[in-house]
Amino acid sequence: MTTSTLIKFKSQSVSRLYFIGALGLFLGQIVFGIALGLQYLIGDLLFPAIPFNIARMVHTNLLIVWLLMGFMGSAYYLIPEEAETELHSPLLAKILFWVFLGAGALTILGYLLVPYATLAAATGNDILATMGREFLEQPLPTKLGIVVVALGFLFNISMTVLKGRKTAISLVLLMGLWGLALMFLFSFVNPSNLVRDKMYWWFVVHLWVEGTWELILGALLAFLLVKTTGVDREVIDKWLYLIITFALVTGILGTGHHFYFIGLPGYWSWVGSIFSALEPIPFFMMTLFAFNMVQRRKREHPNQAAVLWTVGCAVMGFLGAGLWGFIHTLSPVNYYTHGSQITAAHGHLAFYGAYVMVVIAMISYAMPLLRGREANARRAQTVEMWSFWAMTLGMGVMVLALTGAGILQVWLQRMPTEGAMPFMQTQDQLRFFYWVRVGGGVGFLAGLITYLCSFFVGPAADEAGPVTTAQLRAA
Repeated sequence: MTTSTLIKFKSQSVSRLYFIGALGLFLGQIVFGIALGLQYLIGDLLFPAIPFNIARMVHTNLLIVWLLMGFMGSAYYLIPEEAETELHSPLLAKILFWVFLGAGALTILGYLLVPYATLAAATGNDILATMGREFLEQPLPTKLGIVVVALGFLFNISMTVLKGRKTAISLVLLMGLWGLALMFLFSFVNPSNLVRDKMYWWFVVHLWVEGTWELILGALLAFLLVKTTGVDREVIDKWLYLIITFALVTGILGTGHHFYFIGLPGYWSWVGSIFSALEPIPFFMMTLFAFNMVQRRKREHPNQAAVLWTVGCAVMGFLGAGLWGFIHTLSPVNYYTHGSQITAAHGHLAFYGAYVMVVIAMISYAMPLLRGREANARRAQTVEMWSFWAMTLGMGVMVLALTGAGILQVWLQRMPTEGAMPFMQTQDQLRFFYWVRVGGGVGFLAGLITYLCSFFVGPAADEAGPVTTAQLRAA
């Protein structure tokens, strides 16, 4: 059976390149994450070859690049199907993939092989200073390359939508992707005034993950629920519009929770606190949305692994981005918790629940179709479901460990008005939690490897024909 028998449009096959590339970079990100966790405990681990600051840059940059690659792959799969027409230029999509992958690989090698100051001097940072900021450490040529790739990608999918059917899902996705690209332009703005610098920096970082990325998340979830439940598109469209409205209103004004203590006017403490307290609402709505659609389903989709990732994304997104964000977002609380391990706990669970899981859900749904089957074999789906629980439980262990470390850190170092414990002594008191975090990270890596292995698991000897829900439940 060829792939053309199950995907509606031949050009959708372009997405496979992006999915494979994204998963490879995801694996690298987790390996460096475990190395970072160990460096908290073994300070000279890998030093001087890979010091902590370099390992952290690689870890966070790989996260951003592989998620962007996953979003692009998802769009290349989704847009032709929604627009009911072939992709405008499959060749352009393939060229941009290799450009993006090559630029990303060269940047990571630059971090690992060249001192950062030397890399900055060699790549024109004295001409336009853009380096040195967290998550935006990329050299100027890499940032320009990202802009070129983003513009080419947006041109490709925008032209596809313009010549085909317009749906709520494709338009919301397009709005999120264009917003993502426009917000990235603030990474080129690096004023000498530190207050303005941090303000523009948050325009990229916050308005990505708590703004435009939420539109992408909502569109991808809606597409998956349309395909796996058979619920009427009109019902899903209404939910989608409601969710993105709440996401934009709370997300944009919720930027204020980053403006508390950086030198901006005091009214941001009120604006940030009020609208940040409302930010869990769209994520809770996504959870209700997913469960409601699954309960109202008109069909039992054979790819139950993809359904599990979809529903899991809605739940974990609410816990990470919603609940764990809320516990330290109010100004009086954030005064003590800002920059503590509680922030790290929220960041890890929010990225995993909201964005990592939705990309994996898209891959789990689309890859079997791209490989010429409606769903993976029963054994493969069983392995994939085990990987879901291993990754989710591993992340849960990490997050609880970081939360415990953050609470103790605040108690020992931040809250005492007299006799506060110095930073390094406080870190010594957190070693137990850091070891638990490493254990959770190793469990997460085992789950990711299990997920990758599921692509190579074939049907059992007694398994013939398309996989059914009854077979999955029997497994």
